[in-house]
Amino acid sequence: MKFFTEGTVAHLQGDLTHSGMTDNIIKSLAVSLQQVTSGGEKNFRIDCGRVGTADISGLQLLYVWMQCARFRGVETELVNISGTLRQTMQEMGLGHCFTDCRTHP
Repeated sequence: MKFFTEGTVAHLQGDLTHSGMTDNIIKSLAVSLQQVTSGGEKNFRIDCGRVGTADISGLQLLYVWMQCARFRGVETELVNISGTLRQTMQEMGLGHCFTDCRTHP
């Protein structure tokens, strides 16, 4: 998994899986959240257009990260979610966690 930000958009690329979520990615997510909140931003988009596969561990980590942002006053939004990723969310029983996600930019 690769992760980079451009302003108020985070781009995920690769596999959103247990093995894909390394310590470096987790630290990058934490740093990006700190940067967004310290910059006074209230909205943050997470572009999932380049996510290959996902498993329950990766989806849970993404959900927790989104909740941490919300606790800090930042609303997050997933964009560019493929049909396959949306189906995986449903199959893992996590569809309700991401119900407000958009599928386009």
